Amino acid sequence: MIPASGVGSRMGADKPKQYLTLNNGLSILDQTLSTLLEMDEIDGCVIAISSQDQYFQHSTLVNHPKILKVVAGGKERFHSVINALEGLQEYAGSEDWVLVHDAARPCVDPKDVKKLINTLKNHAVGGILAIPAVDTIKQVNADQIEKTLDRSQLWQAQTPQMYRFGLLLEALNQALAAQVAITDEAGSIEHLGLESLVVESSKKNLKITTTEDLALANFYLAEATK
Repeated sequence: MIPASGVGSRMGADKPKQYLTLNNGLSILDQTLSTLLEMDEIDGCVIAISSQDQYFQHSTLVNHPKILKVVAGGKERFHSVINALEGLQEYAGSEDWVLVHDAARPCVDPKDVKKLINTLKNHAVGGILAIPAVDTIKQVNADQIEKTLDRSQLWQAQTPQMYRFGLLLEALNQALAAQVAITDEAGSIEHLGLESLVVESSKKNLKITTTEDLALANFYLAEATK
């Protein structure tokens, strides 16, 4: 599932960031989709876009046979994921594995996705791609440092995040009902009191948020084709 209904306001562009064009001629979303849809391990994809979206209809992949459904996105990311899960109900059983991936992570390496799938296929809960924190991390309040956190226990969450269909839908709906603020799928699983596994990924799997990120993504994609 690809939640792709955000506006990307921090990018300051004239269109949602997932539709900005990369140096290879593809939009950020199309680059993300092309990588994932080419994987044999992925049977199909549901995309959540804004109800006002005027861009996806022009995608080079809009008629790809693995795109099962396009659904309306929600106010927050997890609303979009719930809508995507509900759109997937006619295709997926409760115990089927589903992966959620950010539209704005176009540099994801299929090798890392395969590692995630192979590592978790017999896991009781599921897990996420992530990278260990390497910088010193400060807890700050109103620009004042309160304390230094132990970075040996800190990881930066990435996507895909992989859970069984029924469990993830239950977790997200419970978090929604409890009005718990969550920013990724793993957060909803934590709310259920379950533990996820982290699978180490690459720093190249960055989420494009700023123009600097866009330049770095173009560099990584160009390097991958050499």
